[in-house]
Amino acid sequence: MTDPNQTIVVGMREISKSFPGVHALQQVNLELRRGEVHAVVGENGAGKSTLMKILAGVYRADAGEVFLKGVPVSFNGPREALNAGISTIHQELNLIPNLTVGENIMLTREPVRGRFIDERALFAKAQGSLRSLEIDLDPRTLVEDLTVAKQQMVEIAKALSLEADVVIMDEPTSALTERETEVLFAIIKRLKARGVAVLYISHRMEEIFSIADRVTVLRDGQLVATKQVSEVTPAQLISLMVGRELTSLYPDKHAKIGAPLLEVRGLRLRGSDHDLNFTLHRGEILGFAGLVGAGRTEVMRAIFGADRIDAGQLLLEGQPVRISSPQEAIRRGMAFVTEDRKLQGLVLGMNVRENISLVTLPSLSRSGMIDARAEQQLARTSIPRFDIRTPSSEQEVINLSGGNQQKVVLAKWLATNPKLLILDEPTRGIDVAAKAEIHNLIAKLASEGLGILLVSSELPEVLGMADRILVMREGRITGEFTRETASQEAIMRVAA
Repeated sequence: MTDPNQTIVVGMREISKSFPGVHALQQVNLELRRGEVHAVVGENGAGKSTLMKILAGVYRADAGEVFLKGVPVSFNGPREALNAGISTIHQELNLIPNLTVGENIMLTREPVRGRFIDERALFAKAQGSLRSLEIDLDPRTLVEDLTVAKQQMVEIAKALSLEADVVIMDEPTSALTERETEVLFAIIKRLKARGVAVLYISHRMEEIFSIADRVTVLRDGQLVATKQVSEVTPAQLISLMVGRELTSLYPDKHAKIGAPLLEVRGLRLRGSDHDLNFTLHRGEILGFAGLVGAGRTEVMRAIFGADRIDAGQLLLEGQPVRISSPQEAIRRGMAFVTEDRKLQGLVLGMNVRENISLVTLPSLSRSGMIDARAEQQLARTSIPRFDIRTPSSEQEVINLSGGNQQKVVLAKWLATNPKLLILDEPTRGIDVAAKAEIHNLIAKLASEGLGILLVSSELPEVLGMADRILVMREGRITGEFTRETASQEAIMRVAA
């Protein structure tokens, strides 16, 4: 019989790591076997990324040992880990925007002829990597000209072109369409067949049960359990992650649908040939589904006055309005939680108090000076209302988990007392327990009479939260479903 230890590629034993005021990891053990997909799950702040960064050479462990193919290793940086056969696909894209796709894929491994880079060979090799992964991209395209989803595919091609023994994937599908996710899963299966070990981090339960062989659960920096995926249910896995039973990701919603709040008539986006027409009622959650690039975000930006339109009319509570800027939208009672909280929703170097007051500063100021007492009172009220887990209102938001950062963004916008709330990917990149909290908050806001426009690339979220669903494709509305008639299959038929 073959010794099972011979299949172990990576062994992490008794790993501990602390940062100022935080025990990120406490004596965590993890084994990764050849040809398996091993998922690591847990709430934000559970220690997943810290564990991965220790394996990838970004951090050094304070205690414990890392073994690669049975040999103790200690990396002095990501380059040493890469040279040892450990490749990482980061959640935060690690590309150089002003270089081409091919130059990014082959970075530091450029083929040379004499003293110069052989560009023909470089782009040929990059094209081969893209083709082997079924990624339809021109390697001579500048990365900055690509959508986020296509940049993610370049990141994946770059990592997998290294032919590593171990591939770490940190939320690799966060910006991918369903079709692109299927392509990635097919790639992962080919990697498994070649004996590559894949360490997979994701907040999406359906992905874990679709692609992983084993799953390790971390909570508060400690190992909770390692299980065969076939031997655990999603409900059991969630319970292990949060330390309690989570009855449902989506609340039972019984909000009363009221009078029309927003009417969109003949809205035509810049450069589009399609007119858009729809109505949002008070107390209603109107979901927008579609593939990445369908135009959903562009519609939200146009409604909020962030982008100009070629034609169309908006009616707010039955009255025609002209929203020419976000400032005008805010004045009219609109709020917009954008899809990228780090770039567009927060000022990461500011603290919780300062971020919460950003939109309402005019009302918190007297004679051009911020009323510090009023600002502090707003923070004191908002932190418990939204259950923002922070040591104090003076904590910088960059140090909060993704879920708590998103709660700060929601607190900032709801401080304006809006009547219409636009939510673009409101739970992207946050853990399952934080998702459930935000879903409950959204349902509560709807029950209070707010009209909510919800954009999400996660079909279960749209199906679980929306009263009605509009499906978009290539800038136009191609389908409409009620909660009772909607299904993933029906939506995908009109979205693709």
